[in-house]
Amino acid sequence: MAGMCPYGRFTHAVVRGIPETFGRAWEGGESGVDLAKAQRQFGVLTGALRQKMGLQLIVIPPDPDLPESWRVEDLAVVQGDTVLITRPFRQQRRSEAEAVRRVVSELNLSVVEMGAEEGGSAGATLEGSDVLFTGREFFVGISSHTNHRGAEVLADTFKDFAVSTVPVCGGSRLKNICSMGGPDTIIISNSNGAKKTLHMMEQLTDHHYEVLTVPEDAAANCVYVRGPSKQDFLLHRPPDECPDSAPAFQKLTDYRLLPTPCSEASKLGASLSSFCLLINRKPHF
Repeated sequence: MAGMCPYGRFTHAVVRGIPETFGRAWEGGESGVDLAKAQRQFGVLTGALRQKMGLQLIVIPPDPDLPESWRVEDLAVVQGDTVLITRPFRQQRRSEAEAVRRVVSELNLSVVEMGAEEGGSAGATLEGSDVLFTGREFFVGISSHTNHRGAEVLADTFKDFAVSTVPVCGGSRLKNICSMGGPDTIIISNSNGAKKTLHMMEQLTDHHYEVLTVPEDAAANCVYVRGPSKQDFLLHRPPDECPDSAPAFQKLTDYRLLPTPCSEASKLGASLSSFCLLINRKPHF
């Protein structure tokens, strides 16, 4: 897209509060989540985004009728001034997008709707947790939540960027096993499935990315932001949740590391990035 800013530059973070029904829609049965603890962890995350990273925080109120709506990352893919409103795999989640659509419209972003049942989007499913944007290109994980047609809709929306599809094994999402740790650095789990996915990503790109491997799957999902003072920030799982991965993060000596707990959402298959949509937009209000 024209006028693309350097990777990691953001002005806004959109989040949605944790509802009292948190965990009740979990697909696997009893989740064992601690609601009060999840809400405290959400507070730590939002505090880091606003007070430490310096982002303008937009908080959508929780909705007890939408128990998974706190997973706002799934509901849109944002690049530049364009927002693709996605189509989650589960029918019950599709109404979650309305609040996100309203927020990005108020930010004067160009909104592209994917959710049509007919026409070119028929049968397409896409969730943002399966989309990794590197600043140069998109990788879309083909998983139980995102299909090839969904990836095609994303490619039609962001025509200025290459879009490649990679398989994700074991019912996971692409960003459960990898994330960006900077403009040219991919953080990835050491699992066999993640190694296979990374190998395919390397075959599909002409660009060389540095790779930071972490031994625990949960540690592979981080949130990178290039702050207003050109300081590199990284939200990552704390040592008490991912003790074996702590030495890997210490290699990022030029970063301000922000350990951020996510144990309760992790029980539901979510990650740190699940909680937020990051947007680069000068304030208009």
